[in-house]
Amino acid sequence: MSDQISVEVFNHLVDLAALELNPEQAAYLHQQLNNQLRAVRELASIPVDAETEANLHGVPYIPEARSPLREDARKPLVDTAAILAQVPQVANGYIVVLDIPHTTLK
Repeated sequence: MSDQISVEVFNHLVDLAALELNPEQAAYLHQQLNNQLRAVRELASIPVDAETEANLHGVPYIPEARSPLREDARKPLVDTAAILAQVPQVANGYIVVLDIPHTTLK
């Protein structure tokens, strides 16, 4: 893996993200991404004993302290009719909203 993000890869990522950057913004962002990549590589190079337990803000993380996962179950609303009664305009059970005018940004 390369030590830095090349200009070609950076430009490809900018195109994928559909960003519009002026040359100064692009140069700054490219430099910052490479700085972050360098910092991650420095952290990854620090030797850590395999027996070292994970910590969160200096507090040991133990599985017993973890909150239990909640059940992934669908819970219908109690009274949807009461909610829809408060809406100014409803059509076929859907809330009708005003069209939002769009402006093209430069």
